[in-house]
Amino acid sequence: MVTKKEVIKQYLKYLEIACYETIMGLFSDEAVVKSPLYGDVPASVFYKDLLNDTSDSKITLKNIFLSSLNDNTAAAQFEYIWTLKDGKQVIFEVVDLFDFDLNNKIKQLTIIYDTYPIRSSIAIRSSS
Repeated sequence: MVTKKEVIKQYLKYLEIACYETIMGLFSDEAVVKSPLYGDVPASVFYKDLLNDTSDSKITLKNIFLSSLNDNTAAAQFEYIWTLKDGKQVIFEVVDLFDFDLNNKIKQLTIIYDTYPIRSSIAIRSSS
């Protein structure tokens, strides 16, 4: 079985190259993403919307944290350079909290970052 650390690294790699099918392969069927900009939505909806709004991504992983209190929880800290379809680019630091099922599939992803500098420069659509 793939480790949580490996899943996180794969997730960031697939997010950077915008591979929807491969990203979704890391998630359980009922997975939810909690995002400051897109809200709480099924992972399938979140990644369709995110990838539709994105023309390029560059991700620099800084840390992976494995919980000492809960074997099914981990976090990743990274810098995200996000270029939107309209050419606007925003750079920010993110912490993603991962909740895994017993097969190391992501069942919930909580995205944490300061939206203040981002909200004023972009308009996000949501299909939900």
